[in-house]
Amino acid sequence: MSRAPSTIGRERLDLLDPHEIARLGGIELVTQGIVEGFLSGLHRSPRRGFSVEFAEHRAYQHGDEPRYVDWKLLARTDRLYVKQYEEETNLRAMLVLDTSSSMAWSGAPAERLTKLDYSRLLVAALALVLLRQRDATGLISFDDQVRHVLPSRARFSHWRQILAILSSLVPGTRTAAEPALRRVVDQLRRRGLVVLVSDLLFDRDLVIKALRFLEHRGHQVLVLHVMDPAERSLSGQVEARFQDPESGDSVVLRPQDWAAAYDRTVQDSLDAWRFGLRRHNIAYEVVTTNTPFGTALRQALVRATGVA
Repeated sequence: MSRAPSTIGRERLDLLDPHEIARLGGIELVTQGIVEGFLSGLHRSPRRGFSVEFAEHRAYQHGDEPRYVDWKLLARTDRLYVKQYEEETNLRAMLVLDTSSSMAWSGAPAERLTKLDYSRLLVAALALVLLRQRDATGLISFDDQVRHVLPSRARFSHWRQILAILSSLVPGTRTAAEPALRRVVDQLRRRGLVVLVSDLLFDRDLVIKALRFLEHRGHQVLVLHVMDPAERSLSGQVEARFQDPESGDSVVLRPQDWAAAYDRTVQDSLDAWRFGLRRHNIAYEVVTTNTPFGTALRQALVRATGVA
């Protein structure tokens, strides 16, 4: 057990199969391994504020804090210079996670995580990356009502509070995203980043209206549409029963008879979400549960923060 952190760091867990990664340990250990691999694979961020590494020297000015004075350079040159660092971002982020019953589904439980389990690890990794770059990060979870609200904090210890909530989540019932998104307005008084992680199985127009309001308030909004690969296309036995996990409604049909129509319907739905969100300057990414976490993080953070 003591070897796990170093092994995880070397194996670049962010690039491996999500189902296999999740079997390696608890959410904290696995997420740390994912993030370590992801960060080690990043190119240099062009955005000032991604880290607090040294950037350059400049001449001392009255009022500069003494702690930033380069005393070694003063001893060599007899001139006062201060060290400039890449600035802390002061970004406030809120991660909004759907925990409705449809998120508890996997099309291949022996091979893939449920959408909720995948999202749980993805949100934990997003939170850890944001907190490491000194961005205040909070969490809201919801199903048919808001279940948890954790305000944004920039302390690194705050990550364990986020983990505690993520670890305790259980699938709910139906989905109502608008109340959760309204709570974001109360939590983010200043402009910030809002990331909605959901399978988007709810009323599109109402949710887009709520997201547009957040964008209008100056927030940067990103929607991560989490899907199981089996939801992208219809396949299976000669005859099968399909059941809505939230309403309980079911239907028996032959997948081969309906596959083409189903594929068109799914693609039309994805196109409608993509067009409806991006036309209002809201970033949108589809993430399937067999996508390596490093790829999903890159999709999310390139859109949201410019990390490349």
